Amino acid sequence: MLKSSSLQLLLSILMLLSACSDAPKTEKAKEAEKAPEPLTGRQAFQKMYPQARAWVIDASPLRLRSVRLSTKPQKGKADAWEAVFISQSLAKSKTFTYSIVEAEGNLHQGVFAGLEEGYSGPQGGAFPFPVEAIKTDSDQAYDVAAEKSADYIKKNPDKPITYLMEQTRRFPDLTWRVIWGESVSTSDYSVFVDASTGKYLEKAH
Repeated sequence: MLKSSSLQLLLSILMLLSACSDAPKTEKAKEAEKAPEPLTGRQAFQKMYPQARAWVIDASPLRLRSVRLSTKPQKGKADAWEAVFISQSLAKSKTFTYSIVEAEGNLHQGVFAGLEEGYSGPQGGAFPFPVEAIKTDSDQAYDVAAEKSADYIKKNPDKPITYLMEQTRRFPDLTWRVIWGESVSTSDYSVFVDASTGKYLEKAH
């Protein structure tokens, strides 16, 4: 028979082995709880588009823009995105959002559908565009814009960035507009990138 001291030692070893075997499970659980990461525009659009088609089969995208939640500029990504879809058959528009977190401004985690509104034609100069035209993502658009904006970025390293994709009469193709500033209306600098070809188009001051 084992002596009392030997038995206690054996039990201690067994408990230690059991604790070691549980460690990987704990680490895996922590990895699963990792905070969600920001998305590119195309990634967010692909999550919202099926919901828009469920709303109405002829839903066409009109505008996609990033919604800034983080104070730190993110290169081609955002914590939330907003997409406006229109239906010619219903003469209605509907706004969808995708957010990685719950936030102010009626932002909910995942895809969230807003209310229907009337639609009678181009809004703010923007026209509905085919989904197939989205061949360049927002992170790629940022890279192109940043290459042309090295001096500006060096002088304004912490300036917030907004990404806007829409089709207007200004250019023949769908475009990304990489906007430095608090909003589109107050921005003093932005760069247009062709969303179909990925080519640089022009700067706006």
